[in-house]
Amino acid sequence: MIFFLKNRLQKSRYREVLRVCLPLVISLSATTLMEFTDRVFLANYSIDSISAALPAGIASYLPIAFFGGVGGYAGVFIAQYTGRGDERKIGSVLWQGIHFTLGSGLLLWLLGVFAAKPLFALAGHPPGVQELEEIYFSILCKGAILHVAMVTLATFFTGRGITRPVMIITFLGVFINIPLDYALIFGHWGMPELGIKGAAIATVAAWAVNVTCLAALIFTKANDNRFGVFKSFDFNREIFARLMRFGVPGSLQFTMDILAFTLFILLVGRIGLAELAATNIVLSINALAFMPSMGVSQGMSILVGQALGRGKPALASEYVAGGCHLLMIYILAIDLIFIFAPDFVLSPFLAAGQGVATHQAVLNLCRPLLHIVAAYLFFDALYMVFSGALRGAGDTRFMMLAIAVVSPICLILPVYIGVEYLQIRVETAWLGVLCFVTVLFLLSAWRFRRGTWKKMLVIEDETQARSL
Repeated sequence: MIFFLKNRLQKSRYREVLRVCLPLVISLSATTLMEFTDRVFLANYSIDSISAALPAGIASYLPIAFFGGVGGYAGVFIAQYTGRGDERKIGSVLWQGIHFTLGSGLLLWLLGVFAAKPLFALAGHPPGVQELEEIYFSILCKGAILHVAMVTLATFFTGRGITRPVMIITFLGVFINIPLDYALIFGHWGMPELGIKGAAIATVAAWAVNVTCLAALIFTKANDNRFGVFKSFDFNREIFARLMRFGVPGSLQFTMDILAFTLFILLVGRIGLAELAATNIVLSINALAFMPSMGVSQGMSILVGQALGRGKPALASEYVAGGCHLLMIYILAIDLIFIFAPDFVLSPFLAAGQGVATHQAVLNLCRPLLHIVAAYLFFDALYMVFSGALRGAGDTRFMMLAIAVVSPICLILPVYIGVEYLQIRVETAWLGVLCFVTVLFLLSAWRFRRGTWKKMLVIEDETQARSL
């Protein structure tokens, strides 16, 4: 009887994990599919375009991810207030995220105006690639306020565990982006042929659609009566300070992760153009395969935040175990495809029209890289679950410091020395990525097992809440 009840309880945890995480997984996968399609079009447009797209895309995503991560951390506050049943605080939390978004949008615009040329001059890529990198980076940064706003507004739903509206709105943006992408890159349906510039414009347009839809659903009279989405627009110094205190380290963790990969790509570009193209293609494939892990990580932050808001850390641990089990099933299936059918995965990127010699050279480099990706996806998935759980509690500083130490020691410095002084192959450089991710997994698992997070909250305790 006890075993039966325990089994039923475990199954209910799986259902709850799937209820919250699956729409997030689908949303992120849809967004990555948009980027994936973007790069497939660019790979079939020219080798220079695909070679420029990922370095410039990641370089632009670095500041965008930081500001979006801080604004998006409002979701942890909303999750904990929801768990406690204090819904009137949700509107104020949301507005502090919006205030932050407006300031970050100005900084991102200035970055797009002034940073593009000097940044890619440092990379040392071929002149034709460098020019395209500057165009792509500049447009994405200038429109990035829309991305930060999209992430921040989405927390109104995701923090409360209501993830389907975000999924539906994300798909609407994707459905608009993909045909617009095709038309603007290649110049079809009466549109100008803009190449990589058209890809960037289509991405910003999709962000605009998502923001408009989210705002229309959030700012209603019913939501104002329940959550104060209009009444709470004033700047709240106490909540804003807490958002910065926990959100900045949490966002820096993810941003430094992206920075490490950005520097890695720039270093690989020094090995050769074919190696850079192969790395860009494999990372694009990896990004699509990785999104379920990111979605579960975000879901863990919500579920752990709500459980801790209720004062139930044991429930949070059950959610984390369920997330790990479900992700491992997915990773096994993906790894089998990467190992035994790599050409099937690579085929959309490699058009025969690019030249037989170039096609074959890039393909030969991509196959072994996919095998390395298959190895590190396992560790990356578990790392994302544990780090997501820690974020949901407010334990954000440890992993920020861990990445700050591990990324130069395990990835950047070894690859730099190998490329500049030892003339290593691209496969050897990618082993640094495997080492980097494995160490992060071990550190996040250790931190989670220590259990310090079980006593944490990002919101004020109940005694403070009653006095406010």
